[in-house]
Amino acid sequence: MGLSKYSIGIGDRFGHQGKAQLDALITAGKQGIEITPVWNKSYREHKTIGSLPTDTRITADRAVQSMNWTKLYFIDADHISLKTVDGFLHFSDFFTMDVADEIGKPVAAVKIREFIQFCERFTRPFKITGIDEEIAVDHSVVGKRANQYLAGVLEAKKIYQHIMAQRPTPFVLELSIDETEYPQLPIDLFFILAAAAWCRLPLDTIAPKFTGRFNKGVDYVGDIEQFAREFEKDVLVVKFAIQEFGLPSNLKLSVHSGSDKFSIYPIIRKVLKKYNVGVHLKTAGTTWLEEVIGIASVGGDGLILAKEIYSQAYHRKDELMKPYATVLDIDPDRLPVPGVVNAWKSDEFVNSLRHIQSERLYNPDFRQLLHVGYKIAVEMGLDYQNALVLYEEYVAPNVTENIYSRHIVPLFIA
Repeated sequence: MGLSKYSIGIGDRFGHQGKAQLDALITAGKQGIEITPVWNKSYREHKTIGSLPTDTRITADRAVQSMNWTKLYFIDADHISLKTVDGFLHFSDFFTMDVADEIGKPVAAVKIREFIQFCERFTRPFKITGIDEEIAVDHSVVGKRANQYLAGVLEAKKIYQHIMAQRPTPFVLELSIDETEYPQLPIDLFFILAAAAWCRLPLDTIAPKFTGRFNKGVDYVGDIEQFAREFEKDVLVVKFAIQEFGLPSNLKLSVHSGSDKFSIYPIIRKVLKKYNVGVHLKTAGTTWLEEVIGIASVGGDGLILAKEIYSQAYHRKDELMKPYATVLDIDPDRLPVPGVVNAWKSDEFVNSLRHIQSERLYNPDFRQLLHVGYKIAVEMGLDYQNALVLYEEYVAPNVTENIYSRHIVPLFIA
């Protein structure tokens, strides 16, 4: 049991778009690209929506049966901790262990010494295959990395052991360190993987924090050339760590993109092809926003509903943005006031929201606010749920087209 070379996370907050999402992967399959779907939903999202992990399992299973999907698929307990994992144990088969809160916490001196001893042959300068420059290290450099990251990996070991004790069947294991304050350099990633090997964590994926801004639902912000250099080195670090530490041969990078990082897709695709390696894209497509686009495109009552969602989000923006403050860059002055939006026709609303950067009306601030505004749709209850059913023929094509054309093609096909 394991991920294919390529895998993508597909969120479905309201549990209606599984078939449309799979349709995109089926289309990719016809092009010779096999992609494993992973339905992900975090504890925070479940709590906001009022859903349970069993709901994600049920809706994914139904979509798979309806579409006659016969390949592997997974349900991701996204960003779980030791405190939140129990509710997912019997319904998920992919566990993303988020240990960001443990990074930098003190570790017993004896553990530091034991880890440095494990890494003894890497306490002097060494070379990683494919990277020109020598990795300049000594005992103090390794000790510094241990003090920074070992607590997080030890916490991951506790989570893994807890899952193993409760769940007899195989599962996919990811270590997430992407929600830290600073990005990890390739040397950091190497010693994090060394710690994972020392703790005997059978990782399938590793999610470091990359250089740049990965804001929710909009494109990458940062130095693209620097990202390209670091991503390639990270791929080489993973390959080297597999060889040196006996980590699982299928271990691959997981990119926690927040979706829609279109400008770095060609870079990732080039590196994957160059080294014949895979990747897990944590979030492919912002399905919730495609639902709003589909509903608004109908006009009439659908457009009225979409405008009401934005109006409430605008008036509650501080509340909605607070949980996502580290992954948003919204300029309040660039947010249209509800009175202006209420005068828009459906194409104006749709073109302002849909992520096509060449579109004159596209507004990334408008898009980011609606991205975190799903709580408004939750509070609408049946009004929103019924709209998804009523306007399915408009919503589903947007979901499928978005995942296939704007994510799968540029990342895996192009």
